[in-house]
Amino acid sequence: MRARVVAVAWWFAVAAALLLAPLAVRDRLPDPMATHWGTSGSVPDGASSLTGHLVTTELLWAGLWLVFFLLGLPRDKRAARTTSSACLWGMGVLLLGTTASTLAVNLDAATWREALLPGWHIPAVIAAAVAAGGLAAYLSRGAPDERSAVARPVLRLKPGQRAVWVSRVVNPWLAVASGAAALVTVVTGALALSGAAPAGFVAGLLPVLVILLLTGLATVAVSVRVGDDLIRIGFGPLGWPARRIPLSKIESAWSERRQPGEVGGWGFRGLPGSATIMLRGGECLVLRYRSGGRLTISIDDAERGASLINALLSERVTS
Repeated sequence: MRARVVAVAWWFAVAAALLLAPLAVRDRLPDPMATHWGTSGSVPDGASSLTGHLVTTELLWAGLWLVFFLLGLPRDKRAARTTSSACLWGMGVLLLGTTASTLAVNLDAATWREALLPGWHIPAVIAAAVAAGGLAAYLSRGAPDERSAVARPVLRLKPGQRAVWVSRVVNPWLAVASGAAALVTVVTGALALSGAAPAGFVAGLLPVLVILLLTGLATVAVSVRVGDDLIRIGFGPLGWPARRIPLSKIESAWSERRQPGEVGGWGFRGLPGSATIMLRGGECLVLRYRSGGRLTISIDDAERGASLINALLSERVTS
């Protein structure tokens, strides 16, 4: 409870600072004010009104705070606590530093084009955000997680009996996002063909939309099939592309409850040897390789799938 109160207080403090600081110096800021500096250096290449800047930063902070707060809801897990705290405090400091830098360079400038950004501002803000995130993660780590003995369920198969287990999970939010990306891609393509949109705009936007669409389609759903000495993991609405893992590479399997905050968020997380496919929090199938690595998959009815895998592994040993 105390950690949640601190998180809410931090949101309020950052939101108040993002609002009050620009209003306090609004008479000394150009209208519009410089809000973006390109790769060319310290010269600004984008501007916004003070109202637009305030609305953008406040909405951005509220959205990011909500996502990172939800990541930390399983407070009994150290990984969830530290990930949530690091992101909340690091992102808060990053937005505060960015706002402070933006206000400093715009202060008393005649026009937004005169708001030159010193080269040391960006690394200083990033360093402060990283330091704040690291300190927050360290202070919120708490006691280590209690490790309980993992029960490895085994399904009893009759001699000669064959069995197959299939399960699938869909992330509805990613489905909506993929649909939106598909719609925008079609509209952009139509505008490009009709010549209604500038060529440069389409050339820059269309590749990004296609990448977002393909990524969304690949991660919107995951399916797992166990049988025939093989574990097949399919991605996307059609179950393709797919990854095939021979049972000979698996040592054991079990079911665990995991939350996105424990693995760093949604999607494909981790490194080779300790990877997670996280589409939603809850029941997950955990595969332990004979090499020592693990693969965790958020999937429905994971315990039944694990029991069949262990039964097939036992059958291989006794045969």
